[in-house]
Amino acid sequence: MPYEFTPRGLEVQESVREFMRETILPNEETFYRELDELGVDGYPPILHQMKEIARERGLWNLFLPHLNADNPGTPLSNLDYAPISEMLGKVTFASEALNCNAPDTGNMEILNRYASDEIKATWLVPLLEGDIRSAFSMTEPDSASSDATNIQLSIERDGDEYVLNGRKWFSSGARSPRCRVLIVMGKTNPEASRHLQQSMVVVPIDTPGIELARDPHVFGYVDRGGHPEIIYNDVRVPVGNLLGEEGGGFAISQARLGPGRIHHCMRSIGVAERALELLVQRSLERSTFGTTLAQKGLIQDWIAESRIEIDMAREYVLHAAYLMDTVGNKSAAAEISGIKVAIPNVTLKVIDRAIQIYGAAGVSQFTPLAQMYAHTRALRLADGPDEVHKMTIARREIMKIQPNFRMND
Repeated sequence: MPYEFTPRGLEVQESVREFMRETILPNEETFYRELDELGVDGYPPILHQMKEIARERGLWNLFLPHLNADNPGTPLSNLDYAPISEMLGKVTFASEALNCNAPDTGNMEILNRYASDEIKATWLVPLLEGDIRSAFSMTEPDSASSDATNIQLSIERDGDEYVLNGRKWFSSGARSPRCRVLIVMGKTNPEASRHLQQSMVVVPIDTPGIELARDPHVFGYVDRGGHPEIIYNDVRVPVGNLLGEEGGGFAISQARLGPGRIHHCMRSIGVAERALELLVQRSLERSTFGTTLAQKGLIQDWIAESRIEIDMAREYVLHAAYLMDTVGNKSAAAEISGIKVAIPNVTLKVIDRAIQIYGAAGVSQFTPLAQMYAHTRALRLADGPDEVHKMTIARREIMKIQPNFRMND
């Protein structure tokens, strides 16, 4: 490949691999047992213990190491971070143990880039310390959010305050007792051009007028912190809570979602690897009609196809990460869209094969496969549906032939 990991990247990758082997995987059953005892929004004590170990080893905020006093080394590139995120994707809580979990990663990135010093001190610092959680409040139940310019929540200025009115949902994690702050996107000027109507503001979750309403489940699964609907009824925040400038919300959202999309893809490859491991393990344990499943040609075909598809998917992600590092997120937009379509679909295929080989157990709560499938299927919608990303790719291909092509005449 035309790119290579830095010496620091290789060093951190090995440290994370060791952390997964020595700390995460041996405590996986403990985490889920404690979570079951505490309830879905609980904070298992073992997670805090794993966080302390991660901090002691300097494995903290790896996606933004230059902001973290415990880990002041050279910032990891997107390419360096890709294998790390893949490893963390194999276990649902692993990213949180290193304070590298969504949606906090994306929220910290935009707070760092666009927030005032006061807002950074109030909200970015405790997020970097892992003391609190945050949520991103963008998607709306009454708008086609695949086009972010459709967003209708109003943000009106009243003296030294902004007043928010509207509804959001799938604000992931907002029900967690540790979620203390929301980043909210809405319209400050409906009369401006369509990409300059939106702004983003920081809203403490205990601000009067905020109501947590319905809590959508993902294929019936109740996730930690939920994905609640949030009703904003005359919610007032200081003007200083604005991120960037008025009308800059759409641009900020694109800046946030680019890295978020590639992180999702990196973790999804880890999910696919875990599913393949489970598939192979099951094929060696079960026998039908006189031979193990691993001895059957069809199953060997599934295993081989899965390995080929995962390896191709990984190379695609590494290529996109390399472009993000070298030519920037905007120039790599088509590749980011490409992996956002390809990787979840590859992962779903591998998980589906693993479910099939587990039989009835594969769709039950007694293996992680059903939940893995549900969450991966949701990624075909999160951060933009497949169809919108394909439009981005198609537009670039068309413009190679017709540079003046426009989606709307």
